[in-house]
Amino acid sequence: MDVHRCRFVPYPPAAINALAFSHSSNLTTLSKGPPTLRLAIGRANGDIEIWNPLRGAWHQESIFQGGKDRSIEGLAWTQDPEEEDKNGVKIPGQLRLFSIGYSDAVTEWDLGVGRPIRHSSGNYGELWCMAAQPRSRAQEKSSPGGINGNISDTAPHQSLAVGCADGSIVLMSTADGDLKFQKTLLRPSKKKARVLSIAWQNSYTVVTGHADSAIRAYDVRSAQQIRSMSLGAGPQDGPKEILVWSVKTMADGTIVSGDSTGTVSFWDGKNYTRLQRITGHKADILDLAVSADGYTVFSGGMDRRTTMYRKTAGTKPGEKERWAEIAHQRFHAHDVKAMTMFETKNISVMATGGLDTAPVIVPVREFGREHHRTLPGLPQQPPIRSARKHRLLLSWWDREVSIWKLLRNTKVASQDEDSEDAPHVPSRKLVAKILIQGDESITSAEIFEDGSLLAVATMSEVRVFHLKERFDSTCRLRKIKIPEELAKTGAKVIQFSPDGKWLLLVTGSNAIQLVRIIASPKPRHPPQFLPKLITVKRIPRKIPIPHALHGTLGPYDRSICRAAFSADSRILVVGDLSGYLDAWVLEGHEDLTQDRPLTNLENDVHTSSSSPSSSSSSSDESDTEDHPDRIYAQQWKRSPTAHLLPRLPSAPLVMSFRPAATSSGLLTNGTTHPHPTRRAPHPPSHDLPSGEDRLFVLTAEHQIYEFDLLRGRISDWSRRNPTSMLPKEFRQIRDRGMGCMWDSSPPSSTDKGRQRIWLYGSAWLWMFDLAQDLPRPNAESGKESGSDDNEKQQAETSKKRKRTREKDIAIKKKRIGFAVVDGQMVDNKSERRKEKDSGAGSKVPTHELNTGVGQRMRKTTGAGGNDTKFIDLSNGQSDGEDESDDEEENGSSALVQLRRGTADEAEAQTQSANGLPFWETLKYRPMLGIVPIGSGNDGDVEGEGSRCLEVALVERPMFEVDLPARYYGDQEWSESKDADGFNPMI
Repeated sequence: MDVHRCRFVPYPPAAINALAFSHSSNLTTLSKGPPTLRLAIGRANGDIEIWNPLRGAWHQESIFQGGKDRSIEGLAWTQDPEEEDKNGVKIPGQLRLFSIGYSDAVTEWDLGVGRPIRHSSGNYGELWCMAAQPRSRAQEKSSPGGINGNISDTAPHQSLAVGCADGSIVLMSTADGDLKFQKTLLRPSKKKARVLSIAWQNSYTVVTGHADSAIRAYDVRSAQQIRSMSLGAGPQDGPKEILVWSVKTMADGTIVSGDSTGTVSFWDGKNYTRLQRITGHKADILDLAVSADGYTVFSGGMDRRTTMYRKTAGTKPGEKERWAEIAHQRFHAHDVKAMTMFETKNISVMATGGLDTAPVIVPVREFGREHHRTLPGLPQQPPIRSARKHRLLLSWWDREVSIWKLLRNTKVASQDEDSEDAPHVPSRKLVAKILIQGDESITSAEIFEDGSLLAVATMSEVRVFHLKERFDSTCRLRKIKIPEELAKTGAKVIQFSPDGKWLLLVTGSNAIQLVRIIASPKPRHPPQFLPKLITVKRIPRKIPIPHALHGTLGPYDRSICRAAFSADSRILVVGDLSGYLDAWVLEGHEDLTQDRPLTNLENDVHTSSSSPSSSSSSSDESDTEDHPDRIYAQQWKRSPTAHLLPRLPSAPLVMSFRPAATSSGLLTNGTTHPHPTRRAPHPPSHDLPSGEDRLFVLTAEHQIYEFDLLRGRISDWSRRNPTSMLPKEFRQIRDRGMGCMWDSSPPSSTDKGRQRIWLYGSAWLWMFDLAQDLPRPNAESGKESGSDDNEKQQAETSKKRKRTREKDIAIKKKRIGFAVVDGQMVDNKSERRKEKDSGAGSKVPTHELNTGVGQRMRKTTGAGGNDTKFIDLSNGQSDGEDESDDEEENGSSALVQLRRGTADEAEAQTQSANGLPFWETLKYRPMLGIVPIGSGNDGDVEGEGSRCLEVALVERPMFEVDLPARYYGDQEWSESKDADGFNPMI
């Protein structure tokens, strides 16, 4: 594969300003959070990202696009109270997301559509902070403990408390599914001290941090101030006022504050007096996070530190518990602006973010014993496309679209190629640039393979352009007139079919629409778009109702996240976040002489020149009923086997059809349509597609499946190669997949050909050859693959570990791989592996531990202290994996061996003839995306009859991103370069 590493593509990632989990912590829950748990990330460009923790997989499900001059400065989730239907069944309450940012309005977002659903503003200043009222006791029966011992603090709906720049505090009501002004707790004073932070101490008490060195508590029922707590004067060399950037409250009512002096203060929740203060930062503390049990506090600030504090017992008898700084680390390269925490019995993580644009997941209870995990700061749906035939690279961000042309690798013939006098040959050229009018950001863009059409979509509008190459290699863009219904539809996914005859639109409400494109008979002229939009409907699905306490996301689970056309453009598949797949086929054969519809231009002329009549309208209705949505004798119809496709364990990340084996057209002997009759002189054909229908799917939990769509079943390759047979290195990848490319060649007399698929994530690139089976785990480690050796090895392993017969049977049952249970794919091994996942990073090996709580305790007994022994405090945790994984990897599945038959006997010969079955590299990072470039005839020759795949790999390293100046401490390198010109911070 020929790789062009590109770093010229502009994509400035935005800073993280706000973080919020959809649920509060609950230490009585045994699982790793409810299935509806989500993390919302607000960025400085107005985007909101929704992440699914997914038992430690951390999948970026969707992005709610922002717009011009928009920013997200605060996020909050609420949950409506549960209801009962006519049968007495409890219906979970709806989860709702709110945001603020540089305005006087609170915005509520429609999760299913991805757009604002309502705004609420008033006669108050700019909003600076926001907090949601704690859920009522009726909704949280399982929550541990009470607040201040008052169990009668109940409220039917969660209200929003908002702090303003003019010093006022406003209460917003979310009752009845609406967002309305409720009351003003504090009106602006003469001083007008900004409200910088806000938190709820209990259901009726609000605590605020101000810009005048004060923390105040208010009773929302009486709208009266309870107490004002002063932090004193500012430092001598600094401003007089101390800015309270963050306030948080604990379960026992204790108030924690972080201010501009780098000090964390702890306040008594009953008397409102300061208990203790700790200076844990060298600069401003921007946010805090507290644990559910009230024994751990984290702070993040401008000095890039993340500091942990814990409540410790007194050193003297009778002394009260004190807070102490335990450890601090630098997980970020710039300011830490936002922090949020979620805990259950099996998961305890904290999400942090700041100016370096990458969210970080930090373990809480296992701090120091587990690695942190940095999530990708770039979008997980690559904002790049390519037109292979013309070597064009398309990229977009915000409201800007750029088109680049990558030139071929041509070497200058000279005696000394390394000489300085050799002429410079540019590798790329910017051929076009578009700035979309309006305030909304681009949601999707697509360029056709031959580079003649460009489609750009926002959530409210679709634009199509015709590209024409000029003599100077630049492109002339001309906007094409499209039907008004199409232009005003808006879409979040837009895609051309491979043959260029259809344009797919997925609207914000997840409606699937198709538009027919008619090529112009004149060369280099723009095509025409038919005015009629064809809408195809998905199969109604019954998603399991979550527990009433967990809430529901409504139609968000059915949001379409991926779409794919087959190579012959006659099969369309879409996948949603709940794991369901829906498929449609293009029935019949194209006949341009039948049922010729009017183009958009002809339709305007026809409408203006003809007058309506009853006879014409009735005939039009009859034609519509006889031929619904049939264009040129073809019709999109739901696949007959669509209902047989099982539900995936998680949302699809990658969906792609195998490329067609041959590009031969339809061979006919006479007519391809049914015989005409007197009643049906032009009978349509009902033939289904006969081309390549195998669909490759990679899920959010990195499980690989392949389906025969027209048969409604798992393909033979996927049956022989379940997820448990994937390489161990691939299963341990934490960054999720982003896209794929195909590199195929037809079989020949010397080999069976290749069907290579290249999968990539933000920091990895993997290749799988689907023309051959994956090696068994013991074959990967260099062991013999014969059946006799396997039996001998299994016997030795059984003897060594002294297994019982019942245990052997249980282990063999777990080796099946995956199965279909109640219409859903189930992978036993992946489920067991994720149960061990902590939700953040992997375990730190014992010999590398240098922070955190000690792993061993020395116990001495006896008067002389002679009897000494060490007690392990790690609860039996080891550096490696469980024995069950080792047992499963020692031998392949019996069911897999049965499916493969005798193919394993020639496995070594097949691999030597066709190459490696898989390959990996971690050389490139961080990647914005990879797209194929070139028609396949310009690359280097790999072998007889085969060409090398040529791709453009777009990287966006953080050291090339322009960031504001950051804080440098006393013991850090300065920003200036040294004598040799080396900047140690780069």
